[in-house]
Amino acid sequence: MNFWTAIAATAVGCYAVKLAGLLVPTGALERPVVRRLAALLPVALLAALTAQQTFAHGHTLVLDARAAGVGAAAVALLLRAPFLVVVGVAVAVTAGLRAVTG
Repeated sequence: MNFWTAIAATAVGCYAVKLAGLLVPTGALERPVVRRLAALLPVALLAALTAQQTFAHGHTLVLDARAAGVGAAAVALLLRAPFLVVVGVAVAVTAGLRAVTG
């Protein structure tokens, strides 16, 4: 399979997924269980992406400055800090540890 075939297959697959979403009956989308799952799905995906980017390097598990930054952000969230402060704390802790550890 060459490069352009892969791109075409991906485009067709994306279109098929979009079309399948449009063909779902409205009654199925109005169920309470479906509504709860649809509300929680983005949170679960973001948490999984954050965990993978924080604790993985290739195929290995690592604990480095990124983990400390996420921990500091969690503490700032528990203290009810505004979002920009949480991000700033995470960046400062991560950069500080990287500067210290080289």
